[in-house]
Amino acid sequence: MRDLRQATALAQEYAPEHLSLVVEEPEALLPSLRSCGAIFVGAAAAAALGDYVAGPNHVLPTAGEARVRSGLSVDSVSRSFSIQRIDEATLQALGPAAVTLARAEGLEGHARSVELRLKATRDRQPGAP
Repeated sequence: MRDLRQATALAQEYAPEHLSLVVEEPEALLPSLRSCGAIFVGAAAAAALGDYVAGPNHVLPTAGEARVRSGLSVDSVSRSFSIQRIDEATLQALGPAAVTLARAEGLEGHARSVELRLKATRDRQPGAP
């Protein structure tokens, strides 16, 4: 390795289960590291300590999965969903783009579901034919 920048780039690409930062200023590297199961900061921070007594858990992503997954946490067993409230003005503003995108993906049913709603809201407008 030529420098720490190259080393952190390699670590990000490799996405290790455990990453030990045994360098002079380990804290300075933390902002550039996102693809790691667990990061151990400093010479005293043995990975075994994190696995058994100091860390939140021992279940970490392996085989490069840290690129897209985190270690086991409460988020691993909880569910989330989105709630989308769309009023008629927002439908009129966003609807045509949704129709275009749906058709570009070949999802005619999606396009029609928006078109029908657009038509229904236009028909409820005063003076609509």
